[in-house]
This record gives sequence, C-alpha cells and structure tokens, in this order.
Amino acid sequence: MNRLQHLLLLSAIATICSIGCSNDKAPVTKIAFGSCGYQDDPQPILSLAAEQKPAAFIFLGDNIYGDTYNMDTLRNKYTRWMAQPDFKRLDSSTTIFATWDDHDFGWNDAGKYYPYKKESKEIFMEFFREPANSERRKHDGIYHTEYIKQDEKTIQIILLDVRTFRNDVLRYNKGDSLPRKEYFYTPDYKPHTSTDSTLLGEEQWKWLGEELKKPADLRLICSGSQFSIEYNGYEAWANFPHEQRRMLELIKSTKASGVLFLTGDVHYAEISKLNEPGLYPIYDVTASGITSTWDFATLNKNRIEGPVMDNHFGLLTIEWKTDPVIRIEIIDKYKNSRIEYTINKSEIEF
Repeated sequence: MNRLQHLLLLSAIATICSIGCSNDKAPVTKIAFGSCGYQDDPQPILSLAAEQKPAAFIFLGDNIYGDTYNMDTLRNKYTRWMAQPDFKRLDSSTTIFATWDDHDFGWNDAGKYYPYKKESKEIFMEFFREPANSERRKHDGIYHTEYIKQDEKTIQIILLDVRTFRNDVLRYNKGDSLPRKEYFYTPDYKPHTSTDSTLLGEEQWKWLGEELKKPADLRLICSGSQFSIEYNGYEAWANFPHEQRRMLELIKSTKASGVLFLTGDVHYAEISKLNEPGLYPIYDVTASGITSTWDFATLNKNRIEGPVMDNHFGLLTIEWKTDPVIRIEIIDKYKNSRIEYTINKSEIEF
C-alpha cells in the first residue's frame, strides 16, 4: 500500500467513525407519572420516582381520596398528603404537574353535578401552587397545558379535566345481558347510546382543538379515565363512545402527530393500543397504584402489556435521536421494571 492509499484509507475510517462511532449521546428527557394514592398511607413510590431525576412528575388523578362534601375535610386531606416525607422528597426534586379524577374532584364517580366543584377547584389550585395569573384560573374546570423543553425539542403536556363537565355515567341494570360471555364480574356502567351527553364539554373541546394545532414534538394527553381500552363496565372513555370517537377525529383533523395518552384510575398498570383507520396507533399508558391496589384486571382486548397489580409509577424516557425513541416503563415498589416497551416517534406520526 503506497502513502496515498494509506491516507485515503485513514480518511475513510475517520468518516465512518464520525457517523457511527461517535461517543456523543442523544439528549434524554425523563417524565414520571402515577395516580391513586391514599393521603394517609406511606408513599415510597414517590421517593423511587424522585430517584429517577425526571424533568417532571405528572399526577393523573385520585391524588388523594377526598370523597366528601365538606371542604375543610378535603383541605385537611391535601395537607396531610403533602406533609408526607415521600411527597416532599418528590416535590423538592422535580416539577409537579397534576390533573384530577373523581376522588380528589370530590366524590366517587362524580361528574358535573357534584355541588362543590368550584370550591374543590380552588383547593386544588391552592395546594398545587397554581400562579395567580394562570389561564387555569380564568375558566371553569382545571384543564391546562404545560410544556417541557429539551434543547430544540418540545413536549406538550395536555392536562384534561374529565370531571367538571361530564354527564353522569349510566348504571348497568341488574338483568341486563352481559356484553361478552367471558365476563367474570358484573359491570357497573354501560355506554351512552345518545350523543347529547358529554365527557369534556364544549368549552374544553374547543380549547383542546386549538392546543392540538400548536407545534410540539411529543404530546402527552393526561386523563384520569382510560382512553384506549375496550368497554369493560367501569368508568372509561368507552362509556362515552361518541366522545372517544370525537377525540380520534379531532386528532385526525388537526394532524396532531405524537399523541400518547397517560391515564390512571384502575389500580393497576397496563399499556393499551387502539388502532384506528386513517390514524397512527393511539397508545395509552395506565399507571395507577401509588398506594392503591385491585383484585383483578378487567377484560381489555387492546392490552399489549400488563397488567401490573403491585404499587408502581410510570416512566417515559425519550431519547432525542433523529427518530426519537420513547421507552415506556412501569416500575414497581421493589424497583423492578415490570413493563418495558419501546416505540419510535415515527410510529405515532401522520
């Protein structure tokens, strides 16, 4: 090999290494999330979440179990929860975002007819330190958008309110035929068949349509109720099928790429995947069980991972490569990663 050939070889090796052998790592963003914690129980899950050093922790509802018509009782339960050392550890280590579900809204399975929803909102605002000039204080309900920036990348966090405007769910009557023969439990509720009922309310739907038009690299839609599961007889978007359909059509019409749902409520963890013609797969990551547990997981043909019945929190790790990689984990109270599922950003784009 002559000198010229040797130099050409070294140049080729250097070019290859600059492409594939670089030690530079893509930036990473971590976001932790969870739901369903009794305010008087120890919450070591929150300390485990803090150890991950996430950019934010999202509380997805049932953050306390208020279940009261007495606002002093509700306020005292928030006070006891936030005095817990595990909550303080999390609060001092990261940014906290939150929405609510029924028990911290005020009453089990309650919706727009809960008589103290305005008072409950003010208590929520107070304890989660919502700024006095926040847009959240200028409208009914607590729906809101937050953003996390990572260099030039943007994560949009859409905090839905699935309580303030929601019609009552329809009671499943004794003697009604089971929707599937595989049911091993009696459902509580059945789907609405009329379209005059609502889950989000017109004001929130209008706001959401505008939010989905805003630029973002990843959109986390946070809902106390599960979105992508099949109907199972308990509270979920499936009890308002016309509203679930409206959400899918809204994502299509706004061309909002990068939507991923984060949900709670059910006292176990799972990942569901909803396939819809003309739309990318809608993944729904349920993390529910900071302290709460349940005896069984309901039927869910859309479940692709889980269930995890032990106490846990959820963790998203986004690696900002050319095609960002989103790793979804459910980490239990023993520090075990019970679910680890990875998708590329390109899988949830138009």
